[in-house]
Amino acid sequence: MEISTSFDAGRLTVYISGELDHHEARCAMLRIDELLDEYMPRDCALNLAGLRFMDSSGIALIVRVSRRMQILGGRAWIEDPARQPQRVIDAAGIDRLVPIAMSR
Repeated sequence: MEISTSFDAGRLTVYISGELDHHEARCAMLRIDELLDEYMPRDCALNLAGLRFMDSSGIALIVRVSRRMQILGGRAWIEDPARQPQRVIDAAGIDRLVPIAMSR
């Protein structure tokens, strides 16, 4: 799993690529917490276009980021999830809690 970011005008975009399983989710949560502390963004987008695999621990990561952004007074959403992560998101019904934006 790889995490990269971009920050512009109060919006932090976190690009997560590779595979997000239980072990990787723990590392990702710590890294994203550091990024949120560093940038203090108004908005946070989790871009999942490069994510080939995600299990239920990816759902926990999404919910955690969403809750953290609510505490900060901001918003979080998912951008462009790849096919397999989209199936996990759909099965969990996470779109009722966290918006999904598709740019393609």
